[in-house]
Amino acid sequence: MKKIALIGATGFVGSHILQELIDRGYEVTAFARSIDKILVNNGNPKTVEIDVTDADKLANALKENDAVISAFNAGWTNPNLYDDFMKGSKAIQEAVKKAGINRLLVVGGGGSLYIDGKQIVDSPEFPKQFKAGATAARDYLNILKEESQLDWTFISPALDMHPGERTGKYRLGTDSPVLNKAGDSEISVQDLAVAIVDELKNHKFSRQRFTVGY
Repeated sequence: MKKIALIGATGFVGSHILQELIDRGYEVTAFARSIDKILVNNGNPKTVEIDVTDADKLANALKENDAVISAFNAGWTNPNLYDDFMKGSKAIQEAVKKAGINRLLVVGGGGSLYIDGKQIVDSPEFPKQFKAGATAARDYLNILKEESQLDWTFISPALDMHPGERTGKYRLGTDSPVLNKAGDSEISVQDLAVAIVDELKNHKFSRQRFTVGY
């Protein structure tokens, strides 16, 4: 599995996934709304400028890849974030199937993780500025759980995901945050990218969600 399509290649997470894929020798096609924002070091991926909500056009562009990683984000400051995230995510899911690709990895949010039996996004303390995006990611995960045709995986980052360094070290979890000795859920975006590309290679979480943390 060497030919990978990456959707959302200019985003905070997507740009680091792109670099990780290139550094590990994958043949990458990077999809973005504006390809001039795609920046990589020591690599020259194929680039495609596209509106992901056009499922037919996206399907044609995805063909001949072995797997798709979606780091799609409708924009945190987008006033229509929830609806646009759902529309884009559903279109990507449809396009992957139309392209005849079986494997789809989706980068979601941590708000759908559970603490004491309740999803974090439903907590009254959950930051309002992230509520729409986190709720959309949670609701889309529920849609993915009903998907029987694709071999999908949903990735929830640690609750505190930040720029840092690539250590190549992390711990895995499923539906609850991975906590360090201080009781914090954190990961660098660089190590999140490592974990995602590791899952692409190792295929441990077929039709499941997983999360990471230190």
